[in-house]
Amino acid sequence: MNRKIIRMEHTEATAKIFGNFDSNARRIEKQFSVTLRNRESESGDSIIIEGEDEANVTAAAQCVSYLHDLSAKTEVITEQSLQYALDMISAGEEKELAALGDACICVTTRGKPVKAKTVGQQRYIESIRKNTIVLGVGPAGTGKTFLAVAMAVKALREKQVNRIILTRPAIEAGEKLGFLPGDLQSKIDPYLRPLYDALYEMLGVETYQKLVEKGVIEIAPLAYMRGRTLDDSFIILDEAQNATPEQMKMFLTRLGFNSKAVVTGDLTQTDLPRGQKSGLGAAVKILTGIEDIGIHYFNERDVVRHRLVQKIIEAYEKYDRDLLRRENERRTQSESQRFHAVQKTQSNKEKTT
Repeated sequence: MNRKIIRMEHTEATAKIFGNFDSNARRIEKQFSVTLRNRESESGDSIIIEGEDEANVTAAAQCVSYLHDLSAKTEVITEQSLQYALDMISAGEEKELAALGDACICVTTRGKPVKAKTVGQQRYIESIRKNTIVLGVGPAGTGKTFLAVAMAVKALREKQVNRIILTRPAIEAGEKLGFLPGDLQSKIDPYLRPLYDALYEMLGVETYQKLVEKGVIEIAPLAYMRGRTLDDSFIILDEAQNATPEQMKMFLTRLGFNSKAVVTGDLTQTDLPRGQKSGLGAAVKILTGIEDIGIHYFNERDVVRHRLVQKIIEAYEKYDRDLLRRENERRTQSESQRFHAVQKTQSNKEKTT
């Protein structure tokens, strides 16, 4: 039997690590085939980890140590935080997990600090800090837009920029605006709602409205960017997978002096007409390797929504892989049949002659 003992510096840490009704401890035990138990003493609490496999006991100890450090920074260890730690350690990436910082980007109106919750998010934030243009590509729920807005608010508060401009290619043709009642602003608001929500979270409704009236914050459809040069601005293009290559080029060339641009999108959720190429996909290929342009890819581990969102993304990715594999097999089989048919035809001709 292998054993490791993790000493707790804070009495409350033990309760946070074990979770409500020991739910966290049960998940750690199941993941690594170990047993966790708490030992109280005058010098403080300790968590004892025991198991048959030494590597599993070591991995479980690494997980408990990480959760112990996390418990000092948060009121509760969430299901998502625990699952992320389990996934990273199981994949042998505990060093990257340990390097996950605690830097706060900004504080929401509810007093909640906005921080990177995954290694992928932390690298995304660092890329935005270092580069003038950043393309954030990945599945839903990875915080692409929310973190970009947080970085924009931070830059505005620190007077690094004079305004924030957010845009989406949600409206593809002017005539579609007629399907919604009201004036132009009322028509485009539903398409831009996710951007409003993020700004309300960071600034509050009243502050947001004041900044809009002053022209400090602007939210508009992508079509409104044409012909402009945007200086001293933090510009975010959201849902960029729905921009055409021409629109993407137009947007990227709007960048002015002392400005920063972040482009976010999910290439698996393109709503463009069949056969139309995504401007985001083209930009990723064209701009790779250019200095001061960062391209960051998120994966399903970076999903910070409900755990089912991560499973849904994984299921769809598996379905797409299987579909592609079957299509390749059918294509190979069809080509093989055509090849044999041609050979048979040639053979028959030779016999005839």
